[in-house]
Amino acid sequence: MAITDHDRIDGALEAKAIAAREAPDLTVLVGQEIRTQAGDMIGVFLTEAVPPGLAPADAIAAVREQGGLIGIAHPFDRFRGSLGKAEAASFEALVGEVDWIEAWNARLMFGDGNARAAAIAERLGVPGVAVSDAHTVLEVGIAATGVQGDPSTPDGLRAALAGPRELVTGRASAYVRLIAPAAKLVQRVRGRGRVEPPVVSR
Repeated sequence: MAITDHDRIDGALEAKAIAAREAPDLTVLVGQEIRTQAGDMIGVFLTEAVPPGLAPADAIAAVREQGGLIGIAHPFDRFRGSLGKAEAASFEALVGEVDWIEAWNARLMFGDGNARAAAIAERLGVPGVAVSDAHTVLEVGIAATGVQGDPSTPDGLRAALAGPRELVTGRASAYVRLIAPAAKLVQRVRGRGRVEPPVVSR
């Protein structure tokens, strides 16, 4: 299980220590959701937090310097920092530099963002993964990526992502389903120029 809080890794480090003591069969990957200048990325196998506000290329370099892997989070989500909002050619070039792209994000509330992400991952030959993007206990495991091999090390995860994958694409939690109508209303009102959309953080 990867724990990827926004712009910090202390919670993931604590969870990894607890799991080592109390749940030795559970491997916790220490990660971070990195707010870059252009949108959110996910780094795993981190030993230090990556500073927010970097250019995407610099965020990739910072993760690589730690021996970690990096992917693109919810690339076509309308309400969150999404790299897919960039110019198509630059976005596709960035996709070619990462280890995976979220092809299914259980918190993407509406629209075709997941389908677009899956299509670009397949077209560019980058592994697509499914994630729960859990903010509450009820959401853990709603979506997941089944792989073969041992994904508990950077090399192992890279190899596992290159092999057969099963994407478990469950429905969003009751919490997400409750806020989706409000988000749709905000989008309609925003279309008339009245309000900005809500910020939904990971």
